[in-house]
Amino acid sequence: MAETTLDVRGLGKRDAWAQLEAQLAALLDGVGGDDIAAMATVSCVVHQGFGHLWTGFYRVVEPMLLRVGPYQGTLGCLEIAFGRGVCGTAAAERRTVVVPDVAAFPGHIACDGRSRSEIVVPVFGPSGALVAVFDIDSERPGAFDDDDARALERILGWFARTSVVDKRA
Repeated sequence: MAETTLDVRGLGKRDAWAQLEAQLAALLDGVGGDDIAAMATVSCVVHQGFGHLWTGFYRVVEPMLLRVGPYQGTLGCLEIAFGRGVCGTAAAERRTVVVPDVAAFPGHIACDGRSRSEIVVPVFGPSGALVAVFDIDSERPGAFDDDDARALERILGWFARTSVVDKRA
């Protein structure tokens, strides 16, 4: 199947997310419980759709450690401890974190110095276990808001419905 990623940068945010959500629903329907394929697909579609600086997953690999997973963009940090930076904060607190200005976030980890704003959304498996966080960095200050958070939480709900990661434990 030859798929094309959508470029939604010319649309209003709500319309853009609606198009990406529909595309991802169709694409993820074909991957079953393959978490890595789903992570790669979500990263690609969101990254290409909006043209962000960095878009991807950090997977929980130990009780308090995140390791880079499928992503699009420049080289990411390889490991992040829970509680460190925006990703570690979202993981430790199990909540979405929107940062309009990364320079104002205490302990921000600058994997790419061009990053100006960031959103990180926790990803839960079917049992409610945290399996990853989804991180997006933008070169634009204030690039993310509640509309982005809600759309990403809906999209990432796929893992709570379908993931096999926390079923293997």
